Amino acid sequence: MIAPLVHVVVLDYDGGELTLECLRSVLASKWPANRLRVVLVDNASSAPVIETVARELPAVEIVRNDHNRGFAGGVNAGLRRRRDADFVALVNNDATVDPGWLAPLVTTLASDARIGAACPKILFADDAVEIELTGPTHRPGRGDGRELGVRCSGARVDGVDVWHRAQLVSGFWGDEPMPPAEAGGQWTGAVARLRLPVTGTAPHLELRLAASEPLTVTATSGTRSTALAVATEPAWHAIASDATPRPVVNNVGTELAADGYARDRGWLEVDAGQYDDPADVDAWCGGAVLLRREYLDDVGELDEALFLYYEDVELSLRGAARGWRYRTAPQSLVRHVHSATATDRSPFAAHYNERNRLLVTTRHAGTSRTVGAVGRYLVITGSYAKRDIVAPLLRGGRARPEIAERRLRAFGAYLRGAPSALRARREDASARGRTG
Repeated sequence: MIAPLVHVVVLDYDGGELTLECLRSVLASKWPANRLRVVLVDNASSAPVIETVARELPAVEIVRNDHNRGFAGGVNAGLRRRRDADFVALVNNDATVDPGWLAPLVTTLASDARIGAACPKILFADDAVEIELTGPTHRPGRGDGRELGVRCSGARVDGVDVWHRAQLVSGFWGDEPMPPAEAGGQWTGAVARLRLPVTGTAPHLELRLAASEPLTVTATSGTRSTALAVATEPAWHAIASDATPRPVVNNVGTELAADGYARDRGWLEVDAGQYDDPADVDAWCGGAVLLRREYLDDVGELDEALFLYYEDVELSLRGAARGWRYRTAPQSLVRHVHSATATDRSPFAAHYNERNRLLVTTRHAGTSRTVGAVGRYLVITGSYAKRDIVAPLLRGGRARPEIAERRLRAFGAYLRGAPSALRARREDASARGRTG
């Protein structure tokens, strides 16, 4: 029996060695080489790897975009090359695939002609060790009733900065303006848990901490605890640990909340096999997925107006409205270096996440849900303004309007895109009516 022809699309934008590792892993798949077609789309990288790929990986077809077309536009350029492929796989350039990743995905799609996408189990690239921080808190008052512990703004493993890859599991207050030296940091509560990625044995762990006044917090990792004297200026603190590194889930399919938020199923859970039974899910994740050709022929391409984030959710919703299903294939394993290209805690990522969630909700949800999502967005934006502008001024401090302003800019971008989303909504309904 001839194996199905699988067309794999990898999109690169300055991924460098990560992209090369991704391509090598795909080419090493346990699948007949003559039934595996790999396409690399270069999204106008400033430091492209296409010359290295052409020299060292000649089996890879290369597509060059003349400008950065975002995730949606870049992937679409690869999808258009699928020709006679039976299935199409998307793999993030910062991911690597297990050699046997394809067979479970193909088997899942072959089991039911209405399954449009098969979703692997995506784990974070490196196993992680957990640290728990406990200590006293204070309440800023005057418009800010939170209980704040320490400011965490950095993490190192064996001297390497890993803060952008730290997994903030619980007990953190979320994104907020920080002094320039602590940009990207977050306040903890009385108890906070985070995990750091490790690759070797007996790693040297450090956290960069500060507090509003000197205090002592306890860091526990495994069975070892360390008392940390935290001062008002940020400083590095070594964390003793004998914790066993554990694999952590990034995504096993995507779930959708009533307000339009997309959530990675299993996000930040230690992988203990709890998602090893196949299940239908609301949407597929563009980080790694196998798509049926007929599904793509039916629903069309990714929406390039979204540029980055939520484009996979939008295409999932478009397909679900036409009767397509999505199912996990957890025996297929993929490892992902999360936030290697655009950290999910960056203003850039937040802008597109916030704008696109509202646009996708407007296109696919009813009027009442859309109005509710917009209302909640504005209320939350107001709460940020109260916390970061009003409360500091009441305490005689400096207003930090960055987040409120960013959210307002994202909302303005949403308002500019809303007419197109509404037009697409009407076109979707008309197309379903013609084929229904």
